[in-house]
Amino acid sequence: MPASVIIPERFNGPLENANGGYSAGIAAALIDGPAEATLRSPVPLEMPLRTLTENGTARLFDGDQVVVEARRMPEFAIEVPDPVSPAQAREAMSRYPGEAEGPFSRCFVCGLAREDTLEVFSGRVEGRDVVASSWTPPDWTAGENGRARPELVWAVLDCPTFFGAYLDVEELPLSFLGRITARIDALPAIGEEHILMSWPLGIDGRKAVSGVALLTAGGDVLAAAKAMWIEARKGE
Repeated sequence: MPASVIIPERFNGPLENANGGYSAGIAAALIDGPAEATLRSPVPLEMPLRTLTENGTARLFDGDQVVVEARRMPEFAIEVPDPVSPAQAREAMSRYPGEAEGPFSRCFVCGLAREDTLEVFSGRVEGRDVVASSWTPPDWTAGENGRARPELVWAVLDCPTFFGAYLDVEELPLSFLGRITARIDALPAIGEEHILMSWPLGIDGRKAVSGVALLTAGGDVLAAAKAMWIEARKGE
C-alpha cells in the first residue's frame, strides 16, 4: 500500500478539487472488490494524501482531515433497468443539460469548457425515465491490462448520477457527491463504444439518490453503482 497518493490536476471535478468518483476510485483501489466510498471533505489536487487501510476500510487524509473513506461492500447489488441502445444514448447526448460555465464546467468527465474531457454528456432518453451517454474509452485511459483503469470507471460512473438523480427537477441544484457505492464486474475495452445509463432512486430533503450502470454496446453490464448527492445550503 502506498504511504500517500497524489491526484493530478487534470482529474478535477469542481474547478479547484478532484472529481468525486475518481477520488472514490483511488480509495477503493486500496481494498478489493465492491466498495462504498464517502466524500468527507473536498479532495485537493496535486497534494500528497496520506493513506490508511485497516479492517476492510481505506482512508485518504489531507493533513489530519479524512477526505475520502472507502469500505468493502461484498454484498452490493442494484437492479439495472433495461438497457438503451447505442443510437438512443448518442441521441440523448443532444439533450445534455450541463453548463459551459459554473463550478463543474471544467470537470474532466463531463465538462463543456475544456476539450480533453471523457465526453460523458448524459441526457434524457426519449420515452424513458433514464439519462444516457455513449462513451468510448480513449487510449490514455488504458491500464496495464489494456482496458480502462478502475479509478476512471469510478469517475465515469459518478457524473451521470447527478443528472439521473435530478431527472425530473426543472432547475438543477448545486449539489456535491456525498457517497458512491460501486462494483466493477469487468473493465471496458479501449476504443469500443459503451453506454452509461443513470436513473433516479428518490429525493429526501437535500439528499438525492440515483443508480448508474456502464454497459457494452450489446447491453451487458460491466459496472454499476448507487450515488447520493447532497444539495448545497444557501450561501455555500
